[in-house]
Amino acid sequence: MNSDPQTLDQKPVFKSTSWFLFRQGNKKRSWKGLKQIVASEKILPWAENALHYSCINAPPSFKPAEKFSDLSGLVAPYTDPQSRLRYANKEEYATIIDLPMDITAGYLALRGATSIVG
Repeated sequence: MNSDPQTLDQKPVFKSTSWFLFRQGNKKRSWKGLKQIVASEKILPWAENALHYSCINAPPSFKPAEKFSDLSGLVAPYTDPQSRLRYANKEEYATIIDLPMDITAGYLALRGATSIVG
């Protein structure tokens, strides 16, 4: 072992000294809300085809829309061909088969689908 007095007195340095320079600022970060971001974007000059928070004319998505069950709200890979209600599993399908027509029409109206009659 090395018994040199200089190596015994030295403590290992785990942090660089530059770390303390960044930390001394002691300034709290200010976070901007959506209203502040939109307000600051409105005063900036933007190109006509630029996309930003206040732009409604975003391009359409190429991903297909996800379909959810009309009964449970889970992801629904299946659709009943008679009633056109979406369902996630066989228990929901058993429930859909037993539903009367007026409740089926109500579920379709909630989803915004056209009714099955017309």
